[in-house]
Amino acid sequence: MTEPLPNLQALALFVAVVDEGGMGAGARRRGMHQPNATRMIAHLEAQAGTALLERDPRGSRPTSAGLLYAAHARELLAAAEEFSAWLRLSRDEGARELTVGASMTIAEHLMPAWLTELRRSSPRVRVELEVLNSTRVLAGIHTGHLRLGFVETPHVPRGVHAMTLREDELVAVVGPEHPWARRERPLEPAELAGTPLVVREGGSGTRDAFEELVPAAARTAPVQELGSNAAVRIAVASGAGPAVLSMLAVRASLETGQLHRVPVSGPPLRRLLTAVWNGPRRLSGPAADLVAVAAARPRADG
Repeated sequence: MTEPLPNLQALALFVAVVDEGGMGAGARRRGMHQPNATRMIAHLEAQAGTALLERDPRGSRPTSAGLLYAAHARELLAAAEEFSAWLRLSRDEGARELTVGASMTIAEHLMPAWLTELRRSSPRVRVELEVLNSTRVLAGIHTGHLRLGFVETPHVPRGVHAMTLREDELVAVVGPEHPWARRERPLEPAELAGTPLVVREGGSGTRDAFEELVPAAARTAPVQELGSNAAVRIAVASGAGPAVLSMLAVRASLETGQLHRVPVSGPPLRRLLTAVWNGPRRLSGPAADLVAVAAARPRADG
């Protein structure tokens, strides 16, 4: 004979009684009358085949079996809450609209191809894209303003779901007239770290990743701080100083000779590009479709 499925309301009541230390307080927390709560707990104990609570004038305490029961009940209730959140999001996604935040390098060099592919496979999906630095993307995910985000920073906070999409390489670049453009030996990381650079603004994933990979660089004041990859490229090409940018952001400028790459000794400066979201761990609807496109995209960027 199949065992009946647990009553989630009864399990939530039992956990409330354990947490509050008494039947009356637990019932009030769940918005129930105490006689109804008492009957519900008695039914749970009959199903479990053992006493789950020890009752005395001072309150109700879980038995050893009750402690184990409560631990499993919490797991089941958490799964039920996640299912409810997924169901709510599924209903909300009936309009097939998606608000996405992307950090600048991803938005400029990867997102156009991703959105084109998504439109091809899901033509009814409407994506509203906000181009922000990584810190602001994560803030939008935290507040719920953004359903999905794409960031370059290594500092993804706890509690945010994340999926690594690919690796990206950071490279040192200079203008054609800079002495390093004719340099024959690779730069040592310490020399790069000690050189004033043209950098992105605070909160940029590119800057965060570089300072994570070369921590000493954070102690050197920049020569300029600019708000976009394009502005940094123009400043470097004009002779303002070296910069460290994503290969995605400088490849075209390297091919035309507007910028020159300066080799750096040691392992490549690699960082991760990551999709981030809140809510249920498993994405659904247009958000899941877009992440699948991003993860499957050919890695021609190297």
